[in-house]
Amino acid sequence: MTQIKARPVPPRVQWQLEQQGVHPLLARIYAARGIQTKSELDYELAALIPPASLTHADTAAALLADAIEAQARILIVADYDCDGATACAVGVRALRAMAGDTGASVDYLVPNRFTYGYGLSPEIVDLAATMNPDLLVTVDNGIASLAGVARAGELGIATLITDHHLPGDELPAADCIVNPNQPGCGFPSKSLAGVGVMFYVMLALRAELRARGWFGEATNVKEPNLAALLDLVALGTVADVVRLDRNNRILVDQGLKRMRAGRLTPGVRALFRAAGRDPAKAGSMDLGFMIGPRLNAAGRLADMSLGIEALITDDDARALNIAQELDKLNRERKDIESGMQEQALVHLEAISETEGPAIALFDPDWHQGVIGILASRIKDKRHRPVFAFARGDEATADGELKGSGRSIPGLHLRDALDLVSKRAPGLLKRFGGHAMAAGATIMEADFARFRELFAQVADELLAPADLTRTLETDGSLEESYVSINTARLLDDEVWGQGFPAPLFEDEFTVENQRILKDKHLKLRLRRGEMRIDAIQFNFSGSPGTTIRAAYRLSVNEYNGVQSPQLLIEHFENCR
Repeated sequence: MTQIKARPVPPRVQWQLEQQGVHPLLARIYAARGIQTKSELDYELAALIPPASLTHADTAAALLADAIEAQARILIVADYDCDGATACAVGVRALRAMAGDTGASVDYLVPNRFTYGYGLSPEIVDLAATMNPDLLVTVDNGIASLAGVARAGELGIATLITDHHLPGDELPAADCIVNPNQPGCGFPSKSLAGVGVMFYVMLALRAELRARGWFGEATNVKEPNLAALLDLVALGTVADVVRLDRNNRILVDQGLKRMRAGRLTPGVRALFRAAGRDPAKAGSMDLGFMIGPRLNAAGRLADMSLGIEALITDDDARALNIAQELDKLNRERKDIESGMQEQALVHLEAISETEGPAIALFDPDWHQGVIGILASRIKDKRHRPVFAFARGDEATADGELKGSGRSIPGLHLRDALDLVSKRAPGLLKRFGGHAMAAGATIMEADFARFRELFAQVADELLAPADLTRTLETDGSLEESYVSINTARLLDDEVWGQGFPAPLFEDEFTVENQRILKDKHLKLRLRRGEMRIDAIQFNFSGSPGTTIRAAYRLSVNEYNGVQSPQLLIEHFENCR
């Protein structure tokens, strides 16, 4: 069941924002999201929380500066998603720029997810050791890598952990850990993505090298403009679906502004081109739904080093060739996902719409690179926390299953897994993640037990009201605002997790309807004197003569002609 509910808008706050010069529609939308004053919408870089506020960022900077001065070999160990790839690219680009030609080397290693799994494992450290590094730097991983860090210590390799995932009861014995979520860290923005953490470390490193007098004629190293990396920071932040608090909104806004001004790294520019999108009109939705998935496709189906290469090359032609390959992988990913969804629906037919507070699914034919997306789709369809499992490449019938989970508001997924692990020690071979997304590894023989315990824990943690999907809207959109200009006004703002894009609700008369490509619903709607086209992608119900719809305002371009269009998120038949 889905409930449409308008967000409350504090009228005095809305009025104050309008008096301070905020557009009336935006004033209403921002007031409903807790914005009190126009100053909170100041997204200039000067408003960023200072790097010195991030615990151990100064220690990490000193460690890296020492390594650069000692002409050491620095090896970044990346993660295989968009956040990890962009964090790696930020690290490689910044470190190489700050090392210059002074002798320090900077390289990277990204584990093949199907062979090595996630994080800085002892096996990854052994693989890294073949490259003779002096310092291992993790990005978007490592906070749970106790054994991997210990192995690095045995081999005499220093370790710097940069991560944003929630830590376990014990921290790895690394030389330095930078993570806003580690115990004792007072950094106000706990929602930094992995790429945000690495960007902060690079800011701290630049300040440290500047204080040491590193930049200049003596080294022939020019101080880099790290703002040039903000397109990468914005992409990784949006794609990782972290909460867009003010600090993250600053990072994303600055990145989007650089994209719109044509100041992109070659790889990001090439990804826009492969997606058929114009960077001059870049918005948060482009990063989350068009660019991010193409980069993620490399880690899901192949090797994320392909995506990282696209982001670190300065050769436009090479970047475009890789972007086209990533686009091909993304189409392949969509085909695989479509087949898996059909299989998942068969599994779901055996599960009542109202049965149980959580869902766990497994099919021996599923591809482990796509189970995260599958879990997300099923979560959206059933509004339940979902775990989807697939066999690993080398798994036998009684081998390991890799699981990816997605949650709903009300259930912190990593905390739920922690409870499962405490109630059934040994059931979870590995687990980790966030409130809304997590991963777990179990034995195939234990799947039924996991499904049972996962449902029990979810039943205890979720309130009955949590199991009703609530679409929070920004109320009615006045007819005078249904225009291309308004759509562009909204697109230019920063939206994302925890700061949702505007969603409106109104009642419409359905004048015409047809189905496109057997899965999309195209409508001609009327409200008062206004007539407008609307579309619902992957529709699941038939509209009556009058509907109440929750929708977003967008611009439709067809044969060079632009017109406003409604993207319908959900509708209810009135009659």
